[in-house]
Amino acid sequence: MEGLRAYGVQHAEFSRRFADWLGVHSTDAVALLEILAAEERGAPLSPARLSERIALSRGATTALLNRLEEAGHVIRSREHQDRRVITLRSSAHVQQRADVYFAPLGRRLDKLMARHPPELLERFESLLSELRGAMNEQLAEEEPGM
Repeated sequence: MEGLRAYGVQHAEFSRRFADWLGVHSTDAVALLEILAAEERGAPLSPARLSERIALSRGATTALLNRLEEAGHVIRSREHQDRRVITLRSSAHVQQRADVYFAPLGRRLDKLMARHPPELLERFESLLSELRGAMNEQLAEEEPGM
């Protein structure tokens, strides 16, 4: 568990440094990374879903999205059949910047993962899924720790 906690700390540090590199607030960078990751998964976020993912109120998320849109990092579009639904997309510019920033780490991680058999990686992915499930169950309780 200590290894996972330390990994989480390092992930947060990469996000903080990405924010500094982009010249945005760390919360804005976390939101950008969520938007980029959702796009990579083929499931772009709505503002409401982003609000849930980054634990901000809807009003604070709107202010954050206004800043990101003004900076040219995010595009809000209406691509759903229900025109009331807003989809968040990253701009090509910020996608390129994220690729430049994270490419060296990606290459390093790819090289590391290639040293391990696929079966081990599948088991590890399964364990991580179970750990996230346990954490989500705990977070869903009204009074954590009770």
